[in-house]
Amino acid sequence: MEVAAGSWGALSLVFVSIIVRWAWSVLDWVWFKPKKLERCLREQGLKGNSYRFLYGDMKENSILLKEAKSKPMIPSTSHDIAPRLIPLVDQTVKTYGKNSFMISRKPVSNPLVKLLSAGLVSYEGEKWAKHRRIINPTFHVEKLKQMLPAFYKSCDEMIRNWESLASEEGLSCVLDVWPSLQNLTADVISRAAFGSSYQEGRKIFELLKEQGVYLVKCLQSVYIPGWRLLPTKMNKRMKEIDKEIKGLLKGIILKREKAIMAGEANKDDLLGALVQSNLKDVQEHGKNNKNLGMSIDDVIEECKLFYIAGQETTSMLLAWTMVLLGQNQNWQDRARQEVFQVFGSNKPDFDGLTHLKVVTMILLEVLRLFLEGVSKATKNRLLFFPFGAGPRICIGQNFAMTEAKLALSLILQHFTFELSPSYTHAPSALMNRPQYGVPILLQKR
Repeated sequence: MEVAAGSWGALSLVFVSIIVRWAWSVLDWVWFKPKKLERCLREQGLKGNSYRFLYGDMKENSILLKEAKSKPMIPSTSHDIAPRLIPLVDQTVKTYGKNSFMISRKPVSNPLVKLLSAGLVSYEGEKWAKHRRIINPTFHVEKLKQMLPAFYKSCDEMIRNWESLASEEGLSCVLDVWPSLQNLTADVISRAAFGSSYQEGRKIFELLKEQGVYLVKCLQSVYIPGWRLLPTKMNKRMKEIDKEIKGLLKGIILKREKAIMAGEANKDDLLGALVQSNLKDVQEHGKNNKNLGMSIDDVIEECKLFYIAGQETTSMLLAWTMVLLGQNQNWQDRARQEVFQVFGSNKPDFDGLTHLKVVTMILLEVLRLFLEGVSKATKNRLLFFPFGAGPRICIGQNFAMTEAKLALSLILQHFTFELSPSYTHAPSALMNRPQYGVPILLQKR
């Protein structure tokens, strides 16, 4: 009995020691380390808000974002968008000066985010290097040339729709071009990604769009581990959407793989190029499991990423370009003159698009002024780093720029335009969208 009691005592002591050590490590992680870091920063002369357990500056940031969103920017020509997109950072600098700090740790990843997309942008290390190697040929210049007819078909449909609306109003009309540009880029990515499976591609896009709405709601609330496992209405719907998207994509991919191996498939779209590159990588590295090509699930995630990265960003680039050209008629005239000099009234071609210096310069200036990083958030107002995130460069930048140049060229060929008096300047987070749309007075040429 004494031996048993001694054993239980020893086990209890070990258990208590483990609990105490765990409790101390948690306390150190959530309180002592952050406070020590704060003290070190203050000793260096830096100023900022005191560390707040659990919620930090989230409540304050939420209030500032809501306040910023409640009123438009004045004047409408202002490019000082930092107070609207990153109001907490802007207020911190105004309150504490340039020598201020904000304490943050790597955020805990919400597993529900993966229901929207994982893919290349979320990977690190060897997995990122492998996926980048396999996907690179998909966006080669020669592949983009083959996709240009798909780009043109989508752009031409939008132009014809605008011409029809203008004709109904007597050659001119006021149109909110933002929804049209969103539909355009969704249409382009559907055609370019899936080719003959275009209708299935549009269905996938609509599902991803719905998934994105739910995801924004998730990101606006505090992440609670395990919450995604609860059978809430939103959680169940997000999982249903994910299952349907994966089922559609898996069917398209397997069908395409089978056709390519039989030498029957068209390889001129993104999916065909990706599957072809993946099969080639498997053949070259088949004996080395570590470098084996992407699995079917990996290909599915990359296809989802094609949509998310390729649709929203390009539509915003075109929207803000039309805003600036609507405000600056002299630059609109210069761009139009260049387009007619290169193409005349003919259909734009790939080689001609590469010779559009003024149009390219305008698009790059829009990226400088309206990129997510916000030009005025840095001391150097001329800082220019589009399509970049630290050491990485967007793999689809040539795809996006080709699409934007083609769309803008066709718009300039067929219309003159200016901002409607009803336009309200209000770039908004998360993605720098025009909060109240982009009403444009279109004049048919």
